[in-house]
Amino acid sequence: MPVLFLIQEGLPDAGLSLAFRPSSLWTGQWWPGLLTSMFVHGGWAHVGMNAVAALAFGPPVARLMGGSKGVAGFLLFYIVCGVVATAGYGLIHPDSYDSLVGASGAVFGLMGAALRLLGRRDRGPGSLGDRRFLLSGAVIMGVNAVAGLVGLAPGMEGAEVAWEAHAFGFVCGALLIGPWTRVFGSRREPFASPPDLRDPDL
Repeated sequence: MPVLFLIQEGLPDAGLSLAFRPSSLWTGQWWPGLLTSMFVHGGWAHVGMNAVAALAFGPPVARLMGGSKGVAGFLLFYIVCGVVATAGYGLIHPDSYDSLVGASGAVFGLMGAALRLLGRRDRGPGSLGDRRFLLSGAVIMGVNAVAGLVGLAPGMEGAEVAWEAHAFGFVCGALLIGPWTRVFGSRREPFASPPDLRDPDL
């Protein structure tokens, strides 16, 4: 993300032409913004928050997928969550001409997926009805809604927070990780440490 932002800063319009405008869903003016908007950001604070969150929630999801197929699966999962998040925001605000940028919808997708892996030792996602998932998800979505409605965006004072896009991304990631794991999941057995700490290969 930081490397992409450095490239973005060198563009003639600072990447504004790559942003998503909800009205374009109906006018057809810039549909590619559904995809390109997740690769541009509104500033270094915006990049930093998304990068840190991706580093925190991406690894558990990435570990489910192995090999080149897994790399492709992880990247595609990230992109699908981002597109769904952006499209969801556009459906809620069909008349808006505001520019939407940032990877936070995709990052929230990783978050939704990672939370379904809480406490799991068999490498598969837990149930959508799991109490740990429901509780942590409710807290995160509550904070997300408050931050969006109140306008809390550290380092980005005055910027609107597209909390609805975050919610769409989170739900998409939480729902998608199950079938995604069956298609792209690694077939390797998880590492297990027995109580006597012997070498598991012996």
